[in-house]
Amino acid sequence: MFLELLATILAGVGGAGVMMLVNKITGSRLPRWFTPVAAGLAMIGVTISNEYSWYSRTAGSLPEGMVVAETVENKAFFRPWTLAFPYVDRFVAVDTPNLRTHEGHPGLVLGDLYFYGRWSSIHKLPVLADCPGSRRAALADGIEFHADGRVTGADWVASTADDAVLTTICGGDHAT
Repeated sequence: MFLELLATILAGVGGAGVMMLVNKITGSRLPRWFTPVAAGLAMIGVTISNEYSWYSRTAGSLPEGMVVAETVENKAFFRPWTLAFPYVDRFVAVDTPNLRTHEGHPGLVLGDLYFYGRWSSIHKLPVLADCPGSRRAALADGIEFHADGRVTGADWVASTADDAVLTTICGGDHAT
């Protein structure tokens, strides 16, 4: 975040510098207010660029095997360009190399979800997916794992066939 602030400030200085150079080349014929306007436009441009490139930069730096399951696009009336071109400001990634099953219940898959947000810290949530039952549960207090692989006390949430998180965890093999 600090580097983005620094880049924005430097873009403003650069935009002002370019406009001052153009003004010097034209023999000081341009109005003086062009310089701060150029600085402001450069800063806005860099900020917009950072917003739109955050997802690709962050998803590209994920460890090998982390799969992006779902993205959330942002639109805001105070940023009118996002109404036409929304940008991704949140996403959920699944740690696929560390998915675990029990030989007694191969349809139950235990894994970790990671929630990434543009202006928030990363949150990790262990989940249990019932692939044949098309449901999932966040692991919390009160869930018991038995030696034979049964699970009790889970607060199951039914999923639809297009649930991207369940599809990623189960590899597309969950019932509807």
